[in-house]
Amino acid sequence: MVGVFPYLLLSAAIFAIGVFGVLTRRNALLFLMSVELMLNAANVNFVAFSLHYGNLTGQVFALFVMALAAAEVAVGIGIILVLYRNFGEIDVTVPTTMRW
Repeated sequence: MVGVFPYLLLSAAIFAIGVFGVLTRRNALLFLMSVELMLNAANVNFVAFSLHYGNLTGQVFALFVMALAAAEVAVGIGIILVLYRNFGEIDVTVPTTMRW
C-alpha cells in the first residue's frame, strides 16, 4: 500500500507549478488555469488524508472544492469576456490603466 508521502509530494509539485503560473503569467486564461492547478493540489491532499485516516471527510471536501472551482471558472470566463470586449486583449495588466 502506498503511503501519504508520495501524494503530498505530488500535491506540493502541482501547487508549486500553480503558484509559479499565477506569479509569472499575464494572460488571464493561463492565470485561471494556474488557480485550477492549485485547487487540484488541495484536492489531492484532501483525498490522500482521507485515504490515510480511513474516512470520507476529505473526499467530501474535495467535492466541495470541485464545485467551487466550477463556479470560479464560470465567473472567471465572464470577467475574461468583459476584459476582451473592453480592451481587445486578455492581458491582466491592462485594466490597471483604469485607475484614477
